[in-house]
Amino acid sequence: MTGNDGRGVVPSAGGGVAQGRGITTVGIVGTGRVGCALARLALDAGLAVVGSGSGPLDRAQAQLDARAPGAVAGTLAEVAAADVVILAIPLGRFRELDPEAFRRSLVVDAMNYWWELDGARPDLDDPTTSTSETVQTHLAGARVVKALNHMSLYELENLAFPPGHPERRGAAIAGDVAEDVQAVATLVDALGFDPVVAGSLADGVRFEPGTEVFGADDDAGEVRAMLDRFWQSQRGRVVGRARGVGEG
Repeated sequence: MTGNDGRGVVPSAGGGVAQGRGITTVGIVGTGRVGCALARLALDAGLAVVGSGSGPLDRAQAQLDARAPGAVAGTLAEVAAADVVILAIPLGRFRELDPEAFRRSLVVDAMNYWWELDGARPDLDDPTTSTSETVQTHLAGARVVKALNHMSLYELENLAFPPGHPERRGAAIAGDVAEDVQAVATLVDALGFDPVVAGSLADGVRFEPGTEVFGADDDAGEVRAMLDRFWQSQRGRVVGRARGVGEG
């Protein structure tokens, strides 16, 4: 295993890792099933959770009470003030997010683009960039890291395990700032998954929908191998040609 060199599996630090890195609160934008699953994992890790939905606070609180008891509904400003903010809404709605609210936030982009639901979106289907880079451009003052998007709802709800468990799954991470990637890696570890660093935010394309990693629910070693095989895949060749990147 290597450290955060843009290619490695980040070694697990065991229990209390998130708190040890200064992460005590998690904000979640989106109180649907994915958002609530992430909220429950954060609560199980001993973190305080505040979530916001698209409707009134009482509706968001009811959703959290049903699926993540202990999480508290809050305003967008309260969510953005958390140590880490996870975006768990459809990617097609990202421009509804007020950039000013996230100006100093560490943001985990767990969103995905589905053309069947979002419609044709050239800004989200451009092979020369990753969708997380597009989100970063919109949330200009935030520090965006891609993570948790490629994991199935079943995996989030049922396959989180403590460090060293033989069934522990891997979770890819991509970001441009090493310190932020490491902070998100500690959070992913605390949630019950082995963090696997894919590289820069541009490398988030390697675990977007339509890639081998997406929905694979596999261990860290296989996640690493799938990320490395991306450039030989059909999607990888399309992206590589668009970016002028040779196979390798």
